[in-house]
Amino acid sequence: MTDKRSAEVLSKAMKDTVMSLVKKSAGGRTQPAERAWPATGFSEFAAYKELQTQRGAGELFGIENPFFRVHETRAGATTRIGGREVINFASYDYLGLNAHPAVAAAANAAMQRLGTSASASRVVAGERDVHRDLERRIAEVYGVDDAVVYVSGHATNVSAISTLLGPRDLILSDALVHNSVMVGAQLSGATRRSFPHNDLDALERTLAELRGRHQNVLIAVEGLYSMDGDVPDLKRLVQIKTHYGAWLMMDEAHALGVLGASGRGSAEHCGIDGRAVDIWMGTLSKTCAACGGFIAGSKALVDILKCTSAGFVYSVGMPPPIAAAALAALNAMAREPERVARLQANSRLFLERAQAAGLDTGFAQGYAVIGIMIGDSLRAAKLTERLFEAGINALPIIHPAVPMQAARLRFFLSSEHTAAQIETAVAATRRELARLEAEKFGLSKLAAGVLAKKSAGR
Repeated sequence: MTDKRSAEVLSKAMKDTVMSLVKKSAGGRTQPAERAWPATGFSEFAAYKELQTQRGAGELFGIENPFFRVHETRAGATTRIGGREVINFASYDYLGLNAHPAVAAAANAAMQRLGTSASASRVVAGERDVHRDLERRIAEVYGVDDAVVYVSGHATNVSAISTLLGPRDLILSDALVHNSVMVGAQLSGATRRSFPHNDLDALERTLAELRGRHQNVLIAVEGLYSMDGDVPDLKRLVQIKTHYGAWLMMDEAHALGVLGASGRGSAEHCGIDGRAVDIWMGTLSKTCAACGGFIAGSKALVDILKCTSAGFVYSVGMPPPIAAAALAALNAMAREPERVARLQANSRLFLERAQAAGLDTGFAQGYAVIGIMIGDSLRAAKLTERLFEAGINALPIIHPAVPMQAARLRFFLSSEHTAAQIETAVAATRRELARLEAEKFGLSKLAAGVLAKKSAGR
């Protein structure tokens, strides 16, 4: 049975079997097939029922839920889960700065002097010197006038895009751009179009057709795509946006600390002036070992966002210890470029070994994020479980985060991984994936099992 046909069988047959497990766990209670009144409980949400179906599918095959596992120590190249140390490829502490003494010392000093919270929006009473120090440092990294930091990376995109664009405008985004970009675009009320991943010819065709109908146009892409580990052609993007009078927004969440000889991101990697990009967006939770996000660019851009974007004006200021940690991380990155060099070497090694082992690495180009394409979501979840049993923590990315047959295991590399850890992970992945393929584990097997259960129940 093909995977496509298996999915169809599951969509028609599996839910009844899975939901019977849910009812059984609830003491056999069932609900009427139809109601004359609207559902009021969250248990009636379609999204909740879908979650129950997915969990039931895992229960049918005895697959442990790989998500929300509790880490008992700092998650670096290794971590401890359930009292056992494992090699960790599920955290994006790319330069190992979450364990850097200077970062911890800066956070502690800020906490002692300024407390654990800004206690107010920065507009009214939450402004602290460490906020401005961090923003100036970010602006220096990207070679632009100024920056503004937000308390959430996701909210940074949502708030900035919905503030800058409106109903008369157009937003063109890569098909694989982050959810936060799509949510911000939707809230803006602008016309929205996506173009196939990294297909800049398609982007140009859309601009040629639609540019004249809109006041402002935003092109939104990522500097390093977090699901696929590849980068766009930034030089050509700059040429396109200049020709069509558009704004270019680069989401640097996974590019800062990873790309460029000193980790300064896409501009350094591609050899362009930072001012050639209108909006630099990034997060502080990866390389910067903190939390939150930033927008960097012209003084006018930053002034607009600080005075009018809801995610800044109506939100508490970033906690001083977090801002201090991010600032110290950026300074450590500059002082210790060998961390960037180690990360880049580890990334190349993993990619080379994975490809030599016959593993499908998709679009990955060897920049810290490397996916091993599995296709089948159930097989990806089972592979994660078996790798965990072998002492390796790497999580699956499954539908709906990626298309139905594009499930993968995503490996985050860091400067702190050793060559031996990388070799171990690649060898184990090849071995366990081969075992699953020999067992024909996946949707086809599950579909057959569901049909057998339904037949036995007749």
